[in-house]
Amino acid sequence: MRSLNLTLWKNFCFLALFIILIVGLICYIIVRTSISSFTQDKVRTVGVSVSKMLEQNRGNTLQAYLIADEYIEREAFENNVNIAVLTTDGDIVVPVEQRLSDSEREFWQDVHNGIIDRVSDFDGNRLLYATGNIYTYVELTPFAATTSVPNYLVVRYSLDVANSTLVNTQRYMLIIGIFVILLAFLIAYSLSKRISDPLKSLTVTANKMAKGDYDVQFASAEYEEIAQLSDALNYACAEIKKTDGFQKELLANVSHDLKTPLTMIKAYASMIKEISGDNPEKRDKHLQVIIEESDRLAELVNDVLNMSKISSDINQINKKVFNLTEFLYGIMQKFEYLHDMQGYVFDLDIDPDLYTCADEGKIGQVLYNLISNAVNYTGEDKKVFVSLKYVKDENRIRFTVRDTGKGIAKEDLPSIWNRYYRVKEIHARPVKGTGLGLPIVKTILEKHSFDFGADSEVGKGSVFWVDFPEVPPELPGQEQPVKQLPSGEN
Repeated sequence: MRSLNLTLWKNFCFLALFIILIVGLICYIIVRTSISSFTQDKVRTVGVSVSKMLEQNRGNTLQAYLIADEYIEREAFENNVNIAVLTTDGDIVVPVEQRLSDSEREFWQDVHNGIIDRVSDFDGNRLLYATGNIYTYVELTPFAATTSVPNYLVVRYSLDVANSTLVNTQRYMLIIGIFVILLAFLIAYSLSKRISDPLKSLTVTANKMAKGDYDVQFASAEYEEIAQLSDALNYACAEIKKTDGFQKELLANVSHDLKTPLTMIKAYASMIKEISGDNPEKRDKHLQVIIEESDRLAELVNDVLNMSKISSDINQINKKVFNLTEFLYGIMQKFEYLHDMQGYVFDLDIDPDLYTCADEGKIGQVLYNLISNAVNYTGEDKKVFVSLKYVKDENRIRFTVRDTGKGIAKEDLPSIWNRYYRVKEIHARPVKGTGLGLPIVKTILEKHSFDFGADSEVGKGSVFWVDFPEVPPELPGQEQPVKQLPSGEN
């Protein structure tokens, strides 16, 4: 596996080197092209200027020679060029041959030979060509011509000085480039460290969290993306810590809930065996205790298993149309024993023949858990109010269950849907359950996308409600379309 720090550093360095090379190459090409273009314009401009002067002094007189010689010498000096007027035979007309050295005469003779070789390249009466680093401008001029054949006005400019300047410039650019590359290496290293170090810190902290230390704090960073990752990890750590605490509390309380009924079942079974086996009244009383404790154990185990299955998306939501009214009456029959044996009163207000489309088995869990929750927390009058009413204006069915218990404080109301919420209270034996009933309800209803909620006031009990969609009943011989929801769909 590659190091992020090293990868970023190398990429930044290669990018900086590439940019410097490209910029240097472009600058060299631009400067080189500019010098070439400038040189051509210069020799052409000087040539045209001298040509105009010769046109004005074309007379074959001593004064014309002197004027031309003086002008050409001045132009050559000011523009750092070589200027001469040559005959077609190679003789030097201007400057005055007497003030030229032998090497200069040989120089102009070589120039003349080069012009003769390029006679066919003349564009009208002009010619511009380059040999090596020297540009030569040639123009036919009648100045001092003794025959009908014109002489050659020659302007030559050498790029040696410009090339020397260009070499020096390249040398300076190379030095600056090396300095910039070193600076880019340092900046790239610093930047890569600033990006990778926070990630390394997050990794170290994440490893501590993975080992069970949930008190760690993921440090933030100056970069928005890393800061968002840090915040997300801090949130995840807090949630994991909270869940871990809930699970520990659940384990402690479930252990208590398991231990107590098991102890009572064993004790009453022993009492039946040793004491009340032949006494029908005592035996029935002891057996009833065993049955109640067994039901309590079954409820505990079912809650834990159901929550685990629903949260893990083991169960699918299979919707179908069914009679919600009859279904609710069937659920209420399961609570008849509480009315007969413990004096609970169930006040029912249920509209007839209300149909909905949902997963019948899962909705059964919802209704049973909500009614059971009301039974557990209702007041001393042991009254539970169950309602199922059709809301015509909104085309929905509202199920409500109300108890007469102590109620729930407003600030605690949002927390009742959280897992294990009940175990955070003082553990009281008369209130059965694991704190998983309402989270099961929440998970199932969210999978159905049904609206639900709770309203409560301290000292006046609580009301839990669910809104079901109202649908027409299935007609005989007609299948109602059933929507199959994938696992986890809300």
